[in-house]
Amino acid sequence: MITSCPECNHVLSDKAFFCPNCGYVTRLGKTHMPQTTISFSKTKPMKLPNGFGQISKITTKKLRNPYRVMVTAAREMDGKPLVTTLKPQAYFPTYADAYKALLKYNENPYDVSSNITVLELFERWFDHYKDAPGKSKSSINSIISVWKYCSALYDFPVRELKIRHVRSLIDSAEITIGGVTKPASPYTKTRIKSLFNMMLDYAVEYELIEKNYARYMQLDNKIYQQLKDEYHDHIAFTDEEMDILWKNLGKIEYVDVLIFQCYSGWRPTELGLIRVENVNLKDGIIKGGIKTNAGTNRIVPIHPRVMPIVKKFYKQAVTHNSEFLINCLDGYVSRSGIHLTYSRYKGRFNKIISKLNLNPAHRPHDGRKHFVTQAKKYHVDEYAIKYMVGHVISDITEKVYTTREISWLKEEIRKIQ
Repeated sequence: MITSCPECNHVLSDKAFFCPNCGYVTRLGKTHMPQTTISFSKTKPMKLPNGFGQISKITTKKLRNPYRVMVTAAREMDGKPLVTTLKPQAYFPTYADAYKALLKYNENPYDVSSNITVLELFERWFDHYKDAPGKSKSSINSIISVWKYCSALYDFPVRELKIRHVRSLIDSAEITIGGVTKPASPYTKTRIKSLFNMMLDYAVEYELIEKNYARYMQLDNKIYQQLKDEYHDHIAFTDEEMDILWKNLGKIEYVDVLIFQCYSGWRPTELGLIRVENVNLKDGIIKGGIKTNAGTNRIVPIHPRVMPIVKKFYKQAVTHNSEFLINCLDGYVSRSGIHLTYSRYKGRFNKIISKLNLNPAHRPHDGRKHFVTQAKKYHVDEYAIKYMVGHVISDITEKVYTTREISWLKEEIRKIQ
């Protein structure tokens, strides 16, 4: 006899013990459930109904119980299921065992989200975050870096998370790399707070928790004071310091990157994100940039003094099959590849400052500051400077009614000595 599912009204047989459309276990179906051992094809497991759950075999490492069961914990606005591991046991030795556990769960579904850990919440939230429109690769990598400092709370139940737990994590946040323990910087601590704000907002939205306690927590004033002390105003390099840099070109690694920045105005992060495909050596221009609408995909001419440096970067990138112009070729390779990142540049920048006895107050953004300072010193057109460094132009006539040629930008940048 044909009947309908009481959950979704899908047509099904009265002999069916669950709905093939939504996975709902019917009352009538329960009386027809097979009591004998469930058998499966060794070559191809049966297809599970939509919303019934997921069974996957973990093949990346050798496990005694490789079959993992995931069940639907909630649904997004568009109906897409949000899944989490089955509680209290999620891993099983065979597909048949995993299926039995999933079948038992669907007979009487319970709230698995009540036991969700901070790690599981992060994985769910991060899937949304990284696919959201406008998210750059650098912002995604920043989240991944910050998350490494949060390991103390990975296994902590989200529903039990309170202000004191987040505060304790931030106060003691650290990471160990190569046997060396590194405490979180004041800036990283602010990013941890921001991360938990976003994660727990997501948890509230999907009714995993009732209140976002991270939003109620205030960072210690000493963190803001440390930030203020650390992030003083940027300073340009003096003529004497630039002479020292030029004299050590080819002698000290990454001096060439710093000189290139001083003659182009790229932000430290932007330096590492310049793609080889956007470098036009023939026309002498580079396209790149991030952060703002004015700064994204802007054109910056290659100053004649640093053209040999850019050609060297280009050749190295092609040789090492890198999609990025500037790469770290001093033996350090990570999962993110060999291209220059902000943290890598910062470490190498600080070594340059120390080795050459330059002003210890210098920071990685100072090359950009130097470019703007020199441009103004040599009377480069104000709008040309804004175009090249990616600053917003508020003048309507210039922004809307004036068309600037690349040749004009090249003429302006050549004014810098």
